[in-house]
Amino acid sequence: MHDFVVMPEHIHLLLTPQNITLERAVGLIKGGFSHRLGSKFPVWQRGFTDQRVRDREGFLAARRYIHMNPVEERMCENSEDYKWSSAWKGAQRPVASK
Repeated sequence: MHDFVVMPEHIHLLLTPQNITLERAVGLIKGGFSHRLGSKFPVWQRGFTDQRVRDREGFLAARRYIHMNPVEERMCENSEDYKWSSAWKGAQRPVASK
């Protein structure tokens, strides 16, 4: 997973599945969350909408869209202030190896 944002009624993910299909990856994410939540009620809508990223420009545009979602919805002023996002300033970032 490269980037994410969890909104009150939806999520956005930017991910690159490894050795499985995108559909299977999304199914595992939904199933894992539902299991941890332990709800007897449906949590997810059937299916999902995907947009394939073709190049670096598309990747950066998707990242910007994901991070700006809470700002556009007026949930925060800066994307770094929204705790349920990979843009959050308090998130631990992996240290690049030399």
